[in-house]
Amino acid sequence: MVLLRSFNILLAASGNSTNGSLASAPYRNPNLPVETRVQDLLSRMTIQEKAAQLMQGDISNWLNTTYGTNGAFNYSGLVQNFEQKAGMFYVGYPISWDLLATNIKRGQDYAINSTRLGIPALVQTEGIHGFLIGNATIFNSPIAYACSWNRSQIHDMGVQIAREAQALGVSQLFAPLADLARELRYGRVEETYGEDGYLAGEIAMNYVQGLQSLNVSAMVKHYAAYSMPEQGLNTGPVHGGERELRTTWLPSYKRAIIDGGVWSIMSAYSSYDGIPQVADEHTLTEILRDEWGYDFFVTSDAGATDRLANSFNVCPDSLNGYNNPITEGNECITLNALPAGGDVEMGGGSFNYRSIPQLVASGQLSEDTVNTAVSRVLRAKFTMGLFEKPYQIAPRSQWQNIINNNYAKQLAREIDRDSIVLLKNDHNILPISKGKKVAVIGPMADGFMNYGDYVVYRSQYSGVTPLDGIQTAIGNGSVTYAQGCERWSSDQSGFPAAVSAAEAADVAVVVVGTWSRDQMELWEGLNATTGEHVDLDNLDLVGAMRPLVQAIVNTTTPTVVVFQSGKPLTEDWISNTTASLVQQFYPSEQGGNALADILFGDVNPSGKLSVSFPHDVGDLPIYYDYLNSGRTTSPGFVGADGYLYFGHQYVFGTPQPWFEFGYGLSYTNFTYSNVTLSATNVSASDQIIATVHVTNSGGRDGAEVVQMYVKDVLASVDVPNIQLKGFEKVFIPAGQTATVDLPLNVSDVGLWNRQMKYVVEPGQFIACVGASSLDIRGQTSFYVS
Repeated sequence: MVLLRSFNILLAASGNSTNGSLASAPYRNPNLPVETRVQDLLSRMTIQEKAAQLMQGDISNWLNTTYGTNGAFNYSGLVQNFEQKAGMFYVGYPISWDLLATNIKRGQDYAINSTRLGIPALVQTEGIHGFLIGNATIFNSPIAYACSWNRSQIHDMGVQIAREAQALGVSQLFAPLADLARELRYGRVEETYGEDGYLAGEIAMNYVQGLQSLNVSAMVKHYAAYSMPEQGLNTGPVHGGERELRTTWLPSYKRAIIDGGVWSIMSAYSSYDGIPQVADEHTLTEILRDEWGYDFFVTSDAGATDRLANSFNVCPDSLNGYNNPITEGNECITLNALPAGGDVEMGGGSFNYRSIPQLVASGQLSEDTVNTAVSRVLRAKFTMGLFEKPYQIAPRSQWQNIINNNYAKQLAREIDRDSIVLLKNDHNILPISKGKKVAVIGPMADGFMNYGDYVVYRSQYSGVTPLDGIQTAIGNGSVTYAQGCERWSSDQSGFPAAVSAAEAADVAVVVVGTWSRDQMELWEGLNATTGEHVDLDNLDLVGAMRPLVQAIVNTTTPTVVVFQSGKPLTEDWISNTTASLVQQFYPSEQGGNALADILFGDVNPSGKLSVSFPHDVGDLPIYYDYLNSGRTTSPGFVGADGYLYFGHQYVFGTPQPWFEFGYGLSYTNFTYSNVTLSATNVSASDQIIATVHVTNSGGRDGAEVVQMYVKDVLASVDVPNIQLKGFEKVFIPAGQTATVDLPLNVSDVGLWNRQMKYVVEPGQFIACVGASSLDIRGQTSFYVS
């Protein structure tokens, strides 16, 4: 209390409070149109105030955010922050809820009450699978929850993340990604919604709308085409042409940005076709603004503007650090990025936008360009109601009722279990009877939570591990545990104990995979096999994990292998064993319970892969929607008899996936019949509905993801062989039949022609309905005139 009282005295003594004459200014009137308020406020701002709106501040400027400290407050740092970087501030640090909320309120109160115009700041942190603060709810990774194919669950998750962020004063989250998992060596596959633009767009849009339903702003990233870098190396160049950009990459972004109505966008670190995305007028202005009509702001990623000098060599090196004089490099970067449509400069770099006032004064930069960028930031703030409610911090007594409450835990468990994909069960080892004795084995089974990246420091020591979940499901007395090996080691000294545990049990569950690190450890350089800047040239299990799985499978004990990973693995030899195989992409904090729900049959698996699995890293790319001219198949193989059977595509392999996009098994069977269309002769402006009857012909209730793909039979350019254009997840009791409708806008089956115009060409299209991209159960044609 003494600290807060001293803070308030300092504010009163600052002599810098908002001018009282502005209390009745039009921009303060919530009943006026947003555009009126934007233009009124913009007309009152100095060039220095405008520049400050276009740079990201940081709570660490006035708070000691070092883990384990008491969070000392620095008033002079607060003042300096809002003099120079007043538009928004970042708060993603491993500090207590109390420190976070108190210092968000300090910062926002200063912005409102002690700056001339009283413009509130956006309060920012990460949120791709949960609000980034200690003990908030951790949902499963994006690559995982995309496997749920469940729009409503993702919307509900977005709402809950917003509730938790809002309770402590956060108003903007850096999520979701609309990037695609087209390059599996890339370390950030786990942050994507998979390989397909339609699925990714649906998941991203529902996240955006859930989050923003409470006026917490989402931020779609990384615009555009970021996630297929050369050699799979993070921030590497992305190669492609205009048609590929528009056909493959932009649909998911447009769905999230325009249809989702997102209030902010983050641009990419990479270049596309040689143009740095942080300063690409074509994508940031011509497409985003002129074609799509986007009205809000684009920010760079952390330190991304500096790459114009230190990576792309578009601008001269070297840049000075924070608080050093403006250099030629700073000015060059500003003149490249800001006019192109890069409105805001995130921290983590040199704050090149400090050069804005001098560039305007010298005539090198038009103030109209600055006004355009500032108006986009202000438009977002007015639209989301930030001037009326700059923060909505809940009373401290309510925090535990809002953050990571029982509802949030249950939602995390439901999404997680509905995201788990059953890949192989030909010997019906699953589901496991709860009367069985189970050996739990493997380095991912216990000792830490395998969350993936973008969780706060030390999160991995809190949550339900696979061992915890299995013990809770069947009792400690029925479970034995052996680690077998460390995830980062080739040491096999733990194998005998693991084999003995398996041999003494009725069923063995082996949990292996990849791992990442929390936001602090990952950037400290500790070992990991996935995550931002952690890329792979091999998708096999690391170290002793493969030999461990082989040793357990080679016992006489029925074995379930669980991949807990952030990307597909290439252990296709498992297909030639009796083992069952389950994919659990990086889990939620309820991951162990969710896994147990599936293993013991309390929940019938319904997850479908959001990304294809290759047989080998040399098969990449493996995405299902390859162009018509691709993927000729004449495979070869090494036979079980030792003979070499030579093929041509490939000599000893196949370009076909091990498990394809949309694939996933169930403990029941679904049969499809009577695929029909509401119309077969249509125009480009029509909507048609594909209808299919799906029967649960097995003995268990279950949910099926019914998928619709469209094939353009004849086209003027080389187009994808098929493309996902609709899906519905439907719960069907055993023995019953559901009638499933899949709407399709005919305008969505167009292409970018040779003149780079989007057209729906006349001719035949085939609507293919089925259980995966390769498991088509029925099809019918429609004709566009």
